[in-house]
Amino acid sequence: MGRFGVRVNAILPGFIETPMTDKVPDHLIQMTKMLIPLSRLGRPEEIANACLFLASDHSSYVTGTTLEVAGGLFP
Repeated sequence: MGRFGVRVNAILPGFIETPMTDKVPDHLIQMTKMLIPLSRLGRPEEIANACLFLASDHSSYVTGTTLEVAGGLFP
């Protein structure tokens, strides 16, 4: 779709602090954090910032890619 000026990208979020993860037992959250190189869950605004980047002119030459926002969990 690039030749038509359409860029297609995807964001792959990791474990993000949301009402859904609030219901996960604390011991499982702690185990998950140990697997994440940044040692924490992501924040919703970090996903939003990735979306803003891909929607902005700063990413005008980015297409056909996936952007992992997962704190390094999925190398």
